[in-house]
Amino acid sequence: MVNNMIIPIVLSCTMAYFAVRWIYFKILKVAIEKNLVDNPEGRKMQKQPVPVVGGLAVFLGVLTGIMTATAYHHTFCPETESTNLLPIICAMSVMIYIGALDDILGLTPMARFAIEIASIVALVFGTGICIDTFHGLWGIENIAWWVAVPLTVFAGVGIINSINMIDGVNGLSSGLCMTCCIVFGAAFVIANDMANAILAFTMAVALLPFFLRNVFGMKSRMFIGDAGTMVMGIMITWFVMSMLSKNSLVAYNSSSHNVNLIAFSLAVLSVPIFDTLRVMSMRMANGGSPFMPDKTHLHHVFVNVGISHIITSISEILIGLLIVAIWYASFLLGSSFEVQLYVVIASSMLLVWGTFAFLRYHAKNHTEFLHWLSHTSERTQLGRKDWWKSYSQWLDRPISYAYTDSADDPKLAKSAVARDKFNPYQPAKRQVLTIDVSRNLVMTYIKGKAEVHVKDLIAYSGAEEKHVSVIIREESKSGRIRVLKHNDNGDPAIIASFDCY
Repeated sequence: MVNNMIIPIVLSCTMAYFAVRWIYFKILKVAIEKNLVDNPEGRKMQKQPVPVVGGLAVFLGVLTGIMTATAYHHTFCPETESTNLLPIICAMSVMIYIGALDDILGLTPMARFAIEIASIVALVFGTGICIDTFHGLWGIENIAWWVAVPLTVFAGVGIINSINMIDGVNGLSSGLCMTCCIVFGAAFVIANDMANAILAFTMAVALLPFFLRNVFGMKSRMFIGDAGTMVMGIMITWFVMSMLSKNSLVAYNSSSHNVNLIAFSLAVLSVPIFDTLRVMSMRMANGGSPFMPDKTHLHHVFVNVGISHIITSISEILIGLLIVAIWYASFLLGSSFEVQLYVVIASSMLLVWGTFAFLRYHAKNHTEFLHWLSHTSERTQLGRKDWWKSYSQWLDRPISYAYTDSADDPKLAKSAVARDKFNPYQPAKRQVLTIDVSRNLVMTYIKGKAEVHVKDLIAYSGAEEKHVSVIIREESKSGRIRVLKHNDNGDPAIIASFDCY
């Protein structure tokens, strides 16, 4: 049976990849023309407007891949089990539509919750699949439908919003989702669940072209937006539903191996779930709304100590994979269902919550460790490396096709110029900067960082060196900057912004 999956999975993934590559720059062009961008304000980390409809490109890739796999299946393998994914494709279509509306117009949290709940309920009653058994955990087997349906809705809404809430740095939500899809896809392949295996690997590959440009691109960068995160969220919800239902092929094939699928699913989703639980609990403990955006996510504290976006994303993905590895080790050691779950919860609290607490403590107290880390973290800013710049320029090359008619369209011409202006990979023009320009460069450089070494500020901010000491002195008097440490000559060595958190 596994051999029968190889060809449809490969075909689906191939078509998904090329479909996303084909549509990507066309969607980018429309987004720029219609000003469908995320602007750099408030808690946002980017320093320029970025198109926010990347999820549309990814979804087309998924649809194209699934259509290809279905056509192959019905043409060449009509005798095998059908790869019917219509219910989840319909649910994903609703999510992409609502997410796009939220990206463009903005929706209230209650409206989003209502639509998410309705979509999950329709998915449950349209397929008969829900979280209706604990597979023997705590002695619980079958769960009555009037408990199973609310439990499934609660879990699904939590997963969708946890995926949405971690979408804060380049490559994080898409990278985590790619990882989850590959892990879940492997489980579905082992269990001979062809339909879900095709969907999982197709989504992983459809995300790849987007992920590369989201991380490495400059002019070609797009954010995945709420449309993308909601699609990823409902898809992962479906995987969890499929895995934890009474009719689960994964459960059937693992029943004799003492595999706790609840612990496994929680381990795969440990980073978004436990980070969201901590963030919402902190907000409510401080008397605020659990849905009010802030800068207290795990990725915020990574960036706060100076670590780059890509290293932040890689770090969180590795934390998730480590928790999966810890769960797997507990399974190999013959742990009971209960122990496997407790191991996942304990390791998630330690690695997700513990990492946040550790970095936040040093950031707030400006310890010697932070002094070392904030300087060392400059090496993680890979965007300054020649190989990174070359790859970014190669990824951005098709941008010329997106702007072929910019000379005839003032909107496109203006947008193209605006995006080129923010490209740091263009050759620098030697010019004397005014102190006001240098001041803006200094304040932009220290934005969101717990502290900055002055020598790094001089080297990387772009401000005139002769202006830096004057700016620090003036901004210290105005209360926008504070000096944390002086060097032996009495000059400022480490500084911080008062609004760094």
